[in-house]
Amino acid sequence: MSRSVRVDSRLCLGSGMCAAIAPEVFALDGDRARAREDGAEPDERALEAAEICPALAITVHEGTAVIGPRRE
Repeated sequence: MSRSVRVDSRLCLGSGMCAAIAPEVFALDGDRARAREDGAEPDERALEAAEICPALAITVHEGTAVIGPRRE
């Protein structure tokens, strides 16, 4: 099943942590992050980015299920 990443631009603080940890998946546009349209399929680093996002603006989806950030 394929994965996708979404960044809620209303929540994003533009910290750049996601782009630093997974630059092939995320890019900064001005003061906000976005998922790259031409980016690689999200992997473990995309899940890590979702977990460390200070604004919780990133979600990783597998099909219709949200798999990240992971909840304990």
